[in-house]
Amino acid sequence: MTTRSCPCGLPGPYEGCCGRFHAGAAPAPTAEALMRSRYSAFVKGDAGYLLRTWHPGTRPERLDLDPGTRWTGLEVLETSAGSAFHTTGTVTFRASYRGGSLQERSRFERLDGAWVYVDGDFLD
Repeated sequence: MTTRSCPCGLPGPYEGCCGRFHAGAAPAPTAEALMRSRYSAFVKGDAGYLLRTWHPGTRPERLDLDPGTRWTGLEVLETSAGSAFHTTGTVTFRASYRGGSLQERSRFERLDGAWVYVDGDFLD
């Protein structure tokens, strides 16, 4: 990954990919796009974006990110629903960081027309 490429792993620069969602220029159009933008927000340390895109029923009051965590890559393993034609969706992914990785199946919902993260299950 170059310093200008998007952390989410899709080709192209950050500004034209997840950066536009972080800046509020547009909402993520799919559950997968939201999940990728949330991963990029973890990489960039953007707790505000993470909270704004979290379902109000499951969102914590605050989010303290560990500045020592160095995220190194994202792999989308499976998606279910989550398109413009759905109201819910799931995305299973593996996020790598220096020293390990985590795998999660995340649930998303469209709320007032925008995708939000509801919750997720960590997988072995």
